[in-house]
Amino acid sequence: MTDNWNTDTGEAVYRSRDAIKNLRIKVRIERVTSTTALSQHLQQQVLSQQDRGAIELETLPSQGHRDDNEEELLVGWQEKFFSQYEMELFQNEAACQTPLDRQYHTEVKALNRTKGRKNNRIFTYTDHDRYTNCLSLHQLQQSTDLLATTKASPTFLAQRMASVRHRRQDRRTMDCGLPKSKIINWEPTEEFVKSSHVVNNAMQTMHIMGDLGLTGRLGLKENECLLVTIKTDGNGTVILKPDFNKDKDPYRIVTEGEKKEVWRLTVENVSTVMKPEDKEREQNMYKDLYVRHKEYLNSLVGQDFEMPPGGILRFLMNGEIVSAKGFEYDNLYIHFFMELPNNWSSLPSQSLSGVTQTCRTKTLGKENVAFFSYPFTFETFYMSDKESDESVPQWPVLYFKVLSLDSWQRYRTEGYGYLIFPASPGKYEITCHTWRPLQTGTVSALRRFFIGGSPELEDNSYVRIPGTFKGERLSRLGFHTESTGSVTFNLHCIQQAKAFVAASMLKKRRQKVFDHLGGFSQQGAVCTILEAFQRARTKMQEARESLPRDLINPTSLSPFESSA
Repeated sequence: MTDNWNTDTGEAVYRSRDAIKNLRIKVRIERVTSTTALSQHLQQQVLSQQDRGAIELETLPSQGHRDDNEEELLVGWQEKFFSQYEMELFQNEAACQTPLDRQYHTEVKALNRTKGRKNNRIFTYTDHDRYTNCLSLHQLQQSTDLLATTKASPTFLAQRMASVRHRRQDRRTMDCGLPKSKIINWEPTEEFVKSSHVVNNAMQTMHIMGDLGLTGRLGLKENECLLVTIKTDGNGTVILKPDFNKDKDPYRIVTEGEKKEVWRLTVENVSTVMKPEDKEREQNMYKDLYVRHKEYLNSLVGQDFEMPPGGILRFLMNGEIVSAKGFEYDNLYIHFFMELPNNWSSLPSQSLSGVTQTCRTKTLGKENVAFFSYPFTFETFYMSDKESDESVPQWPVLYFKVLSLDSWQRYRTEGYGYLIFPASPGKYEITCHTWRPLQTGTVSALRRFFIGGSPELEDNSYVRIPGTFKGERLSRLGFHTESTGSVTFNLHCIQQAKAFVAASMLKKRRQKVFDHLGGFSQQGAVCTILEAFQRARTKMQEARESLPRDLINPTSLSPFESSA
């Protein structure tokens, strides 16, 4: 007897591109109880004494044959092996009711005539057997517990799924003559739920069983034990319970009853391995199939994509207004529009403005944040102009205004801001800070609190540099403002031009659009330098504030004075 057993009896899921009919499993069971070992020992003693002429073999009754204590069977997918009970049942033609039963009757007669039965204790229930469909939950649970180390109670779902496959095969179409009011049962009983709730399971099942009865008492239903369950679908998924032993110890089966016997179960995959040349031929076939499928998809899509005309740059931006935070009032919404500089244009169907939904704020830390997640798309075109005097072309600007609306339909301007389109393609996350005009005095604050309304800009482009401004200097002397919150954007920018495709020709000649792209790069470099200078200045101010005051403004001594 062995003390090492494999207790992992869970399901194993496999994936195969081969046909399931090629699956071959070798199942082996062996009785390892002490009584069997004793009987084998006594039998060996009797044989040795018979050789010496001490006693005759007939004087001692045989306790069992080794062929009855172990069995090994090679099982294919949905291959039918009859049990002793089925052999006795299908011998009688009167017991055959269905065409499948009559087919089994013919096969059993052929097996009895030729004595070609390969199995004794191990047999199978295929997907078409009524025993597979009518296998009760208690019998399945009992057989499963024989392989498990602990006894588990059936779950609610297992109880409801006990006879699903049987009902799926025996169900009938619904009678169209029934009134429609009977289709819905508002007070279903437990029996109605068990008989009507059907799950359409497309998997095929096969059970490998074992008759673990005593010698000479085979064919009793109570001695049947579930050894292996195999399930598969049409997509190449194979579920096996328990898994193949491989290099692990065998499974342990303990029978019920007064004489608890221990059996050893071994499950092995003996499917034919594909030859290297066949495997290479199959891989080449799949590659050819994938290439043909790719060509088919290319024929549907086409090779020529929509391209802008020569000398025109197409700029596409998929953006998202993510959130806004730091504003005074709740129920925020954002009104935004795009301004196109010179030499920029858009399609007539392109909307250059939009309004988000009203969003309530949520407290995160010390900030009140409104999450909009509002998407927008802008598609614009840049065409170079020979008569233009601009050395550095300007990019489109997105102006936005944050407003609030309360339950009394009073709206207030919370802040203005702008966003310059990125000069390079890619993904960006930009946070824009806002401000709003401010009127000095208490009356303006009271008006804003009680009746709403606040000073507004007649021209929203005044946030940056108005497009109508033609002078050299823009004066904002005397204009009072107040910093408010910030708005966060997510931008995905794409640039498309024919010149990008002919990259190998750039060394010989440059398209007119690339002459201005150099200007775009120059503009981006200038902006980068300004941002770096601003960051350095901020760090310098923070470092200055952290120093002690006596180090910032030291008391200088007069050149005519000397320290003591």
